[in-house]
Amino acid sequence: MNIKIVRADYNDMQHKKDIPYLLNAYATDPMGGGKALSEDVMQNLVVELLKLPHALSVLAYVDNEPAALVNCFEGFSTFACKPLLNIHDICVLKNYRGMGLSQKLLKEVESIAKEKGCCKITLEVLSNNTVAKAAYEKFGFSSYELDPQAGSAIFWQKVLI
Repeated sequence: MNIKIVRADYNDMQHKKDIPYLLNAYATDPMGGGKALSEDVMQNLVVELLKLPHALSVLAYVDNEPAALVNCFEGFSTFACKPLLNIHDICVLKNYRGMGLSQKLLKEVESIAKEKGCCKITLEVLSNNTVAKAAYEKFGFSSYELDPQAGSAIFWQKVLI
């Protein structure tokens, strides 16, 4: 078995195909919302990512087959006055789970974050996604809180579309 971790090139035809394929697999999973991506998203995702200078993706291939994906966006920590890297999506196809791909992807993301001089890597995870939480904790992530008295940070959203 050959595992290959690559930084995606949004101009590469194979990566243009594999990124929406992997993201759609995640979207249809209960932890991704259980709903397939629209055809518009499938066709235009990589085109739109290419327009964003602070977007990056990392792909995992197992025996040359797309197996896992992480999409990240660079942000900025005002408290540290340094960039940060937010993991927006991370997914491993069901057939490839248990192979340590998430740890390999996270290692590559950490390497990129260090190259960029980031002060931290952030991500969101569903409270009941115990498998993902265990993988993140194994890599060194923990819930975010400034002061235990104030409690943990909670991810909120307001949908606009």
